[in-house]
Amino acid sequence: MLPACRALRLTSTSIIHPAPLSLQSFSTFSTTSVKPTKTVLVTSATGRIGKEVVARLAKTPGFRVKAAVFTPSKAEYLTNLGADEVVHFDLQNAETWGEALKEVDCVYSASLDPLLADHLKFSAYLGTLKDQIKHVVRISCMGADTNTASYDPETHVSRPGAAIPLMLQHYWWGEKSLIDAGVPVTVLRNNFFMNHLLKTDIDQIDNSGWFSNPLGDARNSFVCTNDIGEAAALCLQEGPESHADKFYDLTGPTPQSMHEVAGDLGEALGKTVSYRPQSFSDFEADFGPTRAEFFEYLTNGFYTRCSPDFYNLTGRRPTSYKEYLTIPGAAGETGLDELRQDNLWKKGEDAMKEAASTVSQ
Repeated sequence: MLPACRALRLTSTSIIHPAPLSLQSFSTFSTTSVKPTKTVLVTSATGRIGKEVVARLAKTPGFRVKAAVFTPSKAEYLTNLGADEVVHFDLQNAETWGEALKEVDCVYSASLDPLLADHLKFSAYLGTLKDQIKHVVRISCMGADTNTASYDPETHVSRPGAAIPLMLQHYWWGEKSLIDAGVPVTVLRNNFFMNHLLKTDIDQIDNSGWFSNPLGDARNSFVCTNDIGEAAALCLQEGPESHADKFYDLTGPTPQSMHEVAGDLGEALGKTVSYRPQSFSDFEADFGPTRAEFFEYLTNGFYTRCSPDFYNLTGRRPTSYKEYLTIPGAAGETGLDELRQDNLWKKGEDAMKEAASTVSQ
């Protein structure tokens, strides 16, 4: 049975208004009785979500955290976050998988989009360890299920003849590979990340005080990656008994336009920041058709919805964009810190298109 603080269940919502967020919201989970130690492998452990999972589970009774890292120089960072062990893991090198999964009971699974084909192979490998691996929590995207029977071409497109975005197809393939492997899986289907929203524009914002993209007046309930980390850690903590074969949509508390996002960012930076609409053709020229196709999808209203799933899981409302910018997560970083860190998307590159050529449905 869930604790009393999470007994309330919301069935639908447009804006979520429980108690405001505070630093206390990032306290780690506690249990009244400590179960036998469970060992979790956290892949992408230095990623936006992975580091939150490490920081939270490291302070959760009953857990032993193995943090997977590709770059040895990042090991000290993960140890400082509380990881019990840091192991070398290369999704593109199957020879590293066995040692990383040694004595592991559950897995937090996230991977870069260009490594989709390697994730599919890793999922199949996990399927050979079904007697050992009791639970996998996988990061995905809200709308991945538009590749299944729920897809309505008259509703889920922004114009006649628009295709299902390649990004959503990638996320669905990632989910399906784990389902087909036969391991108990929990999928967190997330709205567009707050921290990915303006990373490509931060130099322009610093130098000129404005940013552009083609979203126009569209409103979207962007999600905080700290919230995703909290939900992932909770699902791993409560285990497959509560969360196996469950799919949760995670969003922000209220949909926002780009003009509202600009206002929140300007307030956090202490300067005026403005939004300038951009044509889809110019945006595609900057970032390629894959990202442009997904941004077009962001204009059709599908991502306006505010899901109650995060509140139902944790008992608190999701983090707003304004809060994300200034309140540290469990790993100690604010959204403003993250804006100037590594960014997958770069002008002149299509970060996901190449992956599609190596994967078939």
